[in-house]
Amino acid sequence: MIQRKAGVNSTHPTIQHSMKGRPAKRGSTRFASGIAAVSARIGTAARSTRLRRAAEGGVGRIAAHFHAMQQRPSYVVPLIVVGLVAVVGLLIAGTYNSLVTLGQAVDAQWGQVQNVYQRRADLIPNLVATVKGAANFESSTYEAVAKARASVGQISPEAVQNAVNNPQDFAKYAAAQDSLGSALSRLLAVVENYPQLKATENFQTLQSQLEGTENRIAFERRKYNEAAQAFNTKRDTFPTVMIAGMFGSRFNEKPYFQSQPGAEKPPTVNFSP
Repeated sequence: MIQRKAGVNSTHPTIQHSMKGRPAKRGSTRFASGIAAVSARIGTAARSTRLRRAAEGGVGRIAAHFHAMQQRPSYVVPLIVVGLVAVVGLLIAGTYNSLVTLGQAVDAQWGQVQNVYQRRADLIPNLVATVKGAANFESSTYEAVAKARASVGQISPEAVQNAVNNPQDFAKYAAAQDSLGSALSRLLAVVENYPQLKATENFQTLQSQLEGTENRIAFERRKYNEAAQAFNTKRDTFPTVMIAGMFGSRFNEKPYFQSQPGAEKPPTVNFSP
């Protein structure tokens, strides 16, 4: 508080002590406070501007990066498609090769069957010639053998070769060979009634060769059926059956040799006049 006397300006000692001996000018405090407030507001606004610009800049960079990623070509889908195509192709190729291998085994065994059948056919002319020389031998038996052999020869070689892929040709060929085997069995049974014919060396040799050939035929037929079963089992499993169907008749099922009806029974021979 300022006390004034006439003609003298002085400041109360207490005020002087509180102001550390520096008299304050009127209005200076309020002016300084206003400047500080303005400065604070300017600083706050500046910081807000910087933060907003930084945020806008970050969002802009993210948007620009995202846009660039969209514009950049993607190879994920093409790679997946190529991978699937490769897997399917390998599966088809592996299945095809497996069927080809098993099919070749069937064809090879079919060739063995034809060889032993041909061996039997080659023995028949000598056998027929031998029994025809016997006195009073029943001509109907060796004539039946000759007729059955001729029926086998009427089947074309092409049909025989491809019979494993054609069930009708296979059945026809197998039936002709079974008929020939039955005729031979009846012939050998009739020979039992001719001891002199059985005693000849030529007939005994032919009979031994025929018996060995018949055993070989049975063996090769069984081996063929095993090879055909391996092929058919592979072909009919999934997904091989679907892949095999893509190649049409290339991988048809292989037919089997079947036993003749009544083959388990011995032939009936009538020796009555």
